Amino acid sequence: MASDYLSGDLVDFVSSHQTLILSGVAAGVSLYAVRKYFGGGVCYSKARLDGKTAIVTGSNTGLGKETARDLARRGARVILACRDVTKAEAAADDIRKTTGNGNVVVQKLDLASLASVREFAAGINKKEGRMDLLINNAGIMMCPQWKTEDGFEMQFGTNHLGHFLLTNLLLDLLKKSAPSRVVTVSSTGHQFGKMHFDDLNLENGYEPMKAYGQSKLANILFTRELAKRLEGTGVTCYSVHPGGVRSDLSRYMPQTYGLWLTLIKPFIIPFMLVFGKSNEQGAQTSLHCALQEGLESKSGLYFSDCAEKDPSPAGQDDEAAKRLWEVSEEMVGLKQ
Repeated sequence: MASDYLSGDLVDFVSSHQTLILSGVAAGVSLYAVRKYFGGGVCYSKARLDGKTAIVTGSNTGLGKETARDLARRGARVILACRDVTKAEAAADDIRKTTGNGNVVVQKLDLASLASVREFAAGINKKEGRMDLLINNAGIMMCPQWKTEDGFEMQFGTNHLGHFLLTNLLLDLLKKSAPSRVVTVSSTGHQFGKMHFDDLNLENGYEPMKAYGQSKLANILFTRELAKRLEGTGVTCYSVHPGGVRSDLSRYMPQTYGLWLTLIKPFIIPFMLVFGKSNEQGAQTSLHCALQEGLESKSGLYFSDCAEKDPSPAGQDDEAAKRLWEVSEEMVGLKQ
């Protein structure tokens, strides 16, 4: 009898609130559709990586960690190359548990230190018999006017120069392991970038976004020139935009923008919750370029949402790419 009363009450409630309920369902479906749309492309490759080795820089958190997790799930030996070893060990333990792959290891790498990059690369070249994938994922975004250990502007030094040196020092191993790939994470922020060849460290007129844009543009130009230099070696390379990801990449922005950011943060958070990508979604384009069969002819190109995309005109300047390579060689000590 009590259940009959409850059923009747439920029917009455639904009948009297039909419009409200339908509106709620429609809103929920719409929100799901919007989040699905803005989640972007998906890596559909089913490739297994048993017997192969991959390095992912900056993989203790965010999309780097999810990239490493996916590679581990496919059977690869995955090296988490990170500055914070404690956090990296925790990430490695989590990846091992969730994938069942025990061959996930941590190596210290501070891309803001050329000495650290050289030490890391020397260890890899000595101990690893092969290197199939190098994912240049680590990055720093819109920090205050900081310097690297070697005196370079922090964003240019970390995002570009550190990865430039690392890649060059591992090229022989990558060639030995061919076919192999190098994926470098750039950003749509490169569109705001310009190569300030007369002041790459932005000593005059530093602006966080200007520095970030320059470093991300450098990632694209580096990849274009690298592809030319690797023709015929079996090593291919790609630059990628991961999308607007709900990660901690913006962790230094409060120090940069202070009160202004505090005021707009309440609006940014719900926006990113709806339109931003998860870390797993943000990793998809890196994984696509690392794994998708048949991309060899696309070496040197820029990808977004798992598809080839034209970068800004500045990102297609081959003369600037060649000049950046030569200047970078001098800056990191590869060319005297």
